Amino acid sequence: MNPRTTGVIKRGAYRIEKVIFESRPRFYVTANLYVPDHAAFPAPGVVGACGHFASGKAYPEYQSFAQGLARQGYVVLIFDAISLGERLQLPGADLKSRIGGGSREHSLLGDQQFLVDEFLGSWFAWDGIRALDYLLSREEVDPRHVGVTGNSGGGMETTWLCGADQRWTMAAPNCFITTFCRLFEDEASNDTEQCPPHSLALGLDHCDFLAALAPKPIIVLAQEEDFVDVRGTIEAFDRLRRLYGLLGAADHVKLYIGAGEHGYPQPSREAMYGWFNHATGRGDVSAEPKLTLEDERALWCTKTGQVVELDSRPVYSYTKESAERLADARGGVSGEALRRAIVDVLKLPARRGPVDYRILRMQAAGYPLPFASSYALESERGIPAVVYRLNEANLYSRPPRQSNPAILYVAHDSSDMELREEPLVREVLKADSTATLYTCDVRGLGESRPNTFGQDSYKSSYGCDYMYAIHAIMLDRPYLGGRTHDVLSALDWLLSLGHGGVHLVANGYAAIPAALAAVLHDGVGKVTLKHAPTSYHDIAKVDLYKWPLSSFIPGVLKHFDLPDVYRELNSKKLRQIEPWDPTCGTHEG
Repeated sequence: MNPRTTGVIKRGAYRIEKVIFESRPRFYVTANLYVPDHAAFPAPGVVGACGHFASGKAYPEYQSFAQGLARQGYVVLIFDAISLGERLQLPGADLKSRIGGGSREHSLLGDQQFLVDEFLGSWFAWDGIRALDYLLSREEVDPRHVGVTGNSGGGMETTWLCGADQRWTMAAPNCFITTFCRLFEDEASNDTEQCPPHSLALGLDHCDFLAALAPKPIIVLAQEEDFVDVRGTIEAFDRLRRLYGLLGAADHVKLYIGAGEHGYPQPSREAMYGWFNHATGRGDVSAEPKLTLEDERALWCTKTGQVVELDSRPVYSYTKESAERLADARGGVSGEALRRAIVDVLKLPARRGPVDYRILRMQAAGYPLPFASSYALESERGIPAVVYRLNEANLYSRPPRQSNPAILYVAHDSSDMELREEPLVREVLKADSTATLYTCDVRGLGESRPNTFGQDSYKSSYGCDYMYAIHAIMLDRPYLGGRTHDVLSALDWLLSLGHGGVHLVANGYAAIPAALAAVLHDGVGKVTLKHAPTSYHDIAKVDLYKWPLSSFIPGVLKHFDLPDVYRELNSKKLRQIEPWDPTCGTHEG
C-alpha cells in the first residue's frame, strides 16, 4: 500500500491530510483524510466513494459530506475513483483526458478488460477495500464503527463494497439502488463497471449486494426526480426490508427519498448523518454543521493534479500484461479443441434444426440484381435475423429449392446499404455467376437492429449496441455468440433450400461472427473476410481502439485468439482483404 501524506490543511475543527496510497503495485489512489481535532479517539470512520464528477473528491457535494461528518467527530477518507479527480487513465500533454474522462474512459478501459476476463467494477471495489485498509490503519479510527457512503458511481461502489467486505458496520448508498429490470426498461445509462458479468444469470440484483451486509444498518438514499428509477429503488428496498425482517432487524434498514434530481444534496446528507449517528450510538443528530468548502487545487495530493506525475500505471497497461501472460500460457489452438473452445466461450445454444422464417417483402432496387426478397429467420425464439435474397425475377413466395452454390454476405452495418455501395458484393457475385447471392443482417445490425437506446448504434457510448452487449454479458450469453448463432442459422437455412455449398463473405464487425461460424459449419467451403480485426491480442494491448463491446467475447484470450481461427480457415480457402488494426472502425464510444 505504501501510503504517504503530501500535505495538510488545518481548519481548526478538523484537518485534511492529502494521502496517496497504492491499491495495486504502482496503481496510485489519491485521497483526502478528514480528521476532527477535538474528537474522542478512537472515533467512527467512514470511507467516501466518488461518483462521476470530473473534480472527484473535490466536488462540492462530496466535500460537503466528508467535512460534515468530520465536524461531527468522524474520521473520513474520501478518494478519487478511476478516471476522475487526479486519476485520469488517458491524460494528454495538457493533463486532460484524451477522450473526455469519466464514463468515456470507463467504457474504453472496461470493455477491453473483458478480453482478459477482468471486470472494471472489481477494480473500483478493490480501491474501496484498500481505502478501508488504510482507514483502519489509523489509530484515530474505531474498527467497531466503520461506514461507507457515496453518490451515483460512488453509490455503486458503496453497493459492491457491501457485498465484498464484511468489515463495514453501516452503509449509505445514494442515487444508485434500483433494479436491473427498471434500468433496462428505462434505457438508462450504465457504465461497464456498473454491470457485473453473470449477475443476471445468477439472479443477482442491486439489493442482493446490500443483503450481504445484513443485518448491519443500511440506509438507501434516492431522489424523486432522478434518472435512476425510484420505482426500482422502492422495489429493491422492499425486498431488502423483508430479509431484515426475517433476521429480526427490520429497524436496521431505512429508505429516504429526497425531492430533487440526481445528486447528494443537504437533505440527503442529513439523512445519512442521522443514520450513522444512530448506528454508532451518538444520538440522532442530523443537522449539517456550517461548512467551508475548499478550492479544488487546494485538495490536490499531487503537484500537477494527476497521478501520471508519479508514473502511475494506467488500467490498460495491466490489461496488456494479462494478454501477454495468457498468450504465453495458451499457445496455438486448432482442430476439435478450437471448435470446442468457440462453442464454450460463446455459450452457443443448440441449433434448432429447420429454421423458421417469414416473408417480409419483395422489392426492386438498385442492387447487383434487379429484385430482392427479404426474410426474417428465427435464429432463436423471438429473435430474427434479416436475410435478403437477390433475384433475376421478383418472387412472391418462399425461395425455390436450388442445388447451385450460395454466397452469404454478412453485412458490417446494413445489407441494404452495402448491397448498393460495397464493391465486395459485386466482386464475389461476378467471380461466381452461378451462385445465388444472399445477405444477412445479424442481430443488432442493419434491419435486425433494435429500435432502442438511441438510433445511432455505435457512435454513442450508451447506444443500443453497447447496451445489448453489456446486458448479454450479465446474462452470461455473449452478444457475439448470438450473432454467430444467427450466421449458423442462416447457413442451415441455405443448405435446407438445397444449395450445394456456401461461400461465406463478411465485412467489418460481421467478420468475427462469420469467421467463428465458418469454423463450426461443414457447409462452408470458402471464406472471404474484409476488414476483419487482426487479433483480440492487438486490441488488448493498446490504449485506444475503435472496436465495440459487441465484437468482444469475455475471457476469450484464456482460450484462443482470432489468428487461431484464421489458420483453421485456410482449409476453407480463406481470403483476407484489408484487415483492420485496433484503431480502425466506426465506434467512437
